[in-house]
Amino acid sequence: MGMIESGGVACKCTGRRSYGFREATFHENRIFLSNLRSVSMTPLLLNGLCCTRWPSVAGTRTCILSMDDREKSGSTMLESSRQKRVPLYVMMPADTFGIDASGSPRIRKIKAITVSLKALKLAGVHGIAVEVWWGIVERFSPLAYNWSLYEELFQLISQMGLKLHVALSFHSNRRTSSSGSGGVSLPLWILEIGEHNKDIYYQDQNGFSNDAYLTLGVDQIPLFCGRTAIQCYEDFMFSFFNKFDSFIGNVIEEISVGLGPSGELRYPAHPFGDGRWEFPGIGEFQCYDKYMMEDLRMAAAQEGKPQWGDKGPQNAGYYNSLPSGVPFFGEGEEGFLSDYGRFFLEWYSGRLIQHADAILAKAANMLKKYQENKRTTVILVAKIGGIYWWYWTFSHPAELTSGYYNTAYRDGYDPIALMLSRHGAALHISCLEMLDSETSPAYLCSPEGLLEQIRTVSKKRTIRLIGRNTNEQFNKAGLCQIYANCYHPKAVVRAFTFFRMNDKIFRVENWKNFVPFVRKMSTDLVYLET
Repeated sequence: MGMIESGGVACKCTGRRSYGFREATFHENRIFLSNLRSVSMTPLLLNGLCCTRWPSVAGTRTCILSMDDREKSGSTMLESSRQKRVPLYVMMPADTFGIDASGSPRIRKIKAITVSLKALKLAGVHGIAVEVWWGIVERFSPLAYNWSLYEELFQLISQMGLKLHVALSFHSNRRTSSSGSGGVSLPLWILEIGEHNKDIYYQDQNGFSNDAYLTLGVDQIPLFCGRTAIQCYEDFMFSFFNKFDSFIGNVIEEISVGLGPSGELRYPAHPFGDGRWEFPGIGEFQCYDKYMMEDLRMAAAQEGKPQWGDKGPQNAGYYNSLPSGVPFFGEGEEGFLSDYGRFFLEWYSGRLIQHADAILAKAANMLKKYQENKRTTVILVAKIGGIYWWYWTFSHPAELTSGYYNTAYRDGYDPIALMLSRHGAALHISCLEMLDSETSPAYLCSPEGLLEQIRTVSKKRTIRLIGRNTNEQFNKAGLCQIYANCYHPKAVVRAFTFFRMNDKIFRVENWKNFVPFVRKMSTDLVYLET
């Protein structure tokens, strides 16, 4: 293929359709079921899962009571828990899809998946979360969508009586995949464009980029066979809604729209799997592709400070720097509180919110007809990253490099929640299994503090929360912490996504913990000790 002047690849793609709602372009393994049969549900449920505790600002703790304890002490019923129970979705395995000898995607271990789904349904799981990969459906050429794998998978899940949380995934998981299959890339035709133009991906200050997600700098630039990145996402979503119209609102109850790396609204400031970053490094700003740099120059000129547009902060350290000794994250004259610091962080975080706003506006428009139909139920979802390390510093550097302008002096999640509220979107947040006490004090981590902040802004902006665990969790204490956070007195989550299905979940020792956890999540009310 030859290159065209815009920097894309010349291709024979069909004309882009115009929609009425368009805005201006801008193991097959028998042990699974035998384990299920080996679990006697009644004694497990009567014994209760555990006793966990609510964290509070004052440091006092209130215990969630088991069924027996409820009858032994005075109790009050949470008003916020009068809503439906918290539906539990289990995310499909990371290696669900593989590439066969011909280079075509396929569903791996379909018989094992079938047995697993039966076990989860019998355990009381509400639904399954499935990543719908751009790199599978539109893999070979623009606008050539192949939904056959998802038709097969969705039909199987539906036949089991399970519901669906669908995550429209515009990112790659090749670097984060733990499977031997290598994960799912972006569409091959996108990668071909990227071979000639590396600036379609985010870049760090050393010019290093990866092909995990397109930079938001190309959101409105027609580099992709005449389409902008936003138009590529919109066309994909339109095709999805058209193909699965009869499923949406009936089987498909939640639709999450990918907004960045790992599907989360953030910059790839902490790249995993390529050796650049290790926890608890602060990460690096990702604004050095030519398209974002041009936008920065324009923003600086409008501010009357053209010199601010030459580059990003030059005193912000490196991926594995710690906050101490990094001038930009200090409170000095060259730090994040300076005029330049405020300008850059407002631009950097603001562009991220604009990116999400543009994509979610398209998705919300397509969802209107389903949401107006009272016989169907479906909600729009957006994920953010759980960046909890260095949370107790003044500057919150790991959050700043990720694109969250959240500091001791500024609530960086409120603007995001406000944007989501405009589209009626729920906020998907991880870390629900984590405790501050399980992290190193030296890194000033606070997953609990982060969750509390998110609860506050969600209540302020009247948006729903959906929870997820960050790490694999099968022990009772971890499952209890999830339960406590799902039914928190300040905000009961709309749903919870368990991350994720694999062989470990069906091991006897884990299954005996998981089943009563599922059943407790399915109760309608929560009681607190008075």
